[in-house]
Amino acid sequence: MLTKVQIRRVLDTMGEMFPDAHCELNHSTPFELAIAVVLSAQCTDALVNKVTPGLFAKYNGPEDFLEVPIEELENDIRRIGLFRNKAKNIKKLARTVVEQYQGSLPESRDELMELSGVGRKTANVIASVAFDVPAIAVDTHVERVSKRLGICRWKDSVLEVEKTLMRKIPEDEWSVSHHRFIFFGRYHCKAQSPQCEQCPLLEICREGQKRMKQRVGNER
Repeated sequence: MLTKVQIRRVLDTMGEMFPDAHCELNHSTPFELAIAVVLSAQCTDALVNKVTPGLFAKYNGPEDFLEVPIEELENDIRRIGLFRNKAKNIKKLARTVVEQYQGSLPESRDELMELSGVGRKTANVIASVAFDVPAIAVDTHVERVSKRLGICRWKDSVLEVEKTLMRKIPEDEWSVSHHRFIFFGRYHCKAQSPQCEQCPLLEICREGQKRMKQRVGNER
């Protein structure tokens, strides 16, 4: 497992590699962000960003989602995986926001998690990006990178990864670290082809060293 000094190096290095890391889901309001994050489950941000411009042009707020039949909303998001289930969640989410929160998205994570289609990860993203609440949302990239580097254990659950990162990373860096871990995992330490040979963290990365040894062995 990485030491406190090594984790500081990880954070600084990721900051140098991805100084402008940010949420890549296009949105202009907290509610639009919530819809985009719900749509992004098991789907790429790039695909979501192809669908949301037309969606948000048609639906200006939660009230608009309640005025159309579910079949129409399904058709509007048909390119997104699991679109039927997501359409149901969006309708329920919009109704809750209108009926319980006067049309404005709640700001607390606990209240966000009560919305349909919003789990802990989604609530953390919304709280962090829309309301500047310090949070670490653990998606597939954050989990993979933290475990490969040895910040977290391989056997850790998603919740354990979140709690470990919150404990080992300064609170005022939670949100920016979340985005940098995602960029690091999405564009550098990829699931199938991590760029270990040119990684500035190779000498402290247990997984990277293992992969490089295997690569050398295969070349002999």
